[in-house]
Amino acid sequence: MRLTRTRTAVAAGALAGLAALTLSSAGAATAAGQAPAFLETDDLPPHQSSDWFAQDIRQGAPELPQFCLGDVELPAGGTWSRDYYTDVDTTAHQLVVETGSAAEAQALAAGLADAVADCAADWLRENPGATAGWDDFGTVEAGDGARVFGVHTAPQQAGLGLNLFGVGRSGDTVTVVGWGEMGRLSDAPVSAFKETTAIALTKLGG
Repeated sequence: MRLTRTRTAVAAGALAGLAALTLSSAGAATAAGQAPAFLETDDLPPHQSSDWFAQDIRQGAPELPQFCLGDVELPAGGTWSRDYYTDVDTTAHQLVVETGSAAEAQALAAGLADAVADCAADWLRENPGATAGWDDFGTVEAGDGARVFGVHTAPQQAGLGLNLFGVGRSGDTVTVVGWGEMGRLSDAPVSAFKETTAIALTKLGG
């Protein structure tokens, strides 16, 4: 078992994709203006060979655990999500959580950031013999601030992949933006992903 932490602006490696956000069909947003503002496909880091596509915005806590965030309790009534995908293996998602106050949002954002920072080590404990690593790619100046992380895992006898996470807050609302791709990557789109994270916070009013 080996855990590494890189200090480069571009991380290579990582998980075989993001876990999909599967939500109850009863929680679908149907009324215009009911859901918070989410990223559009043009806001995501450009893909070399595919357009981005977006599923509907949906309300409710995810039914299945999300990679790195599965242990964080989310308020079902104020939680929304949207999935994005390409024609290949690249996926993305956005989670928006409306809390009762700025203090609650700050605490939730801190808990989500801690979960991502601990994710590689937690994953290794469940996958002995594999390798994993993470990096803190720094802050994003939008809303009340965000931080971007990279997490990579390398299962034994399996492919590598990379996950990027942007965790931020705007007032009493928290958002997490995730991006993932199969394979070994030496050119993770950190700068473009930071721009995406900033757009996500700006759309929430920050």
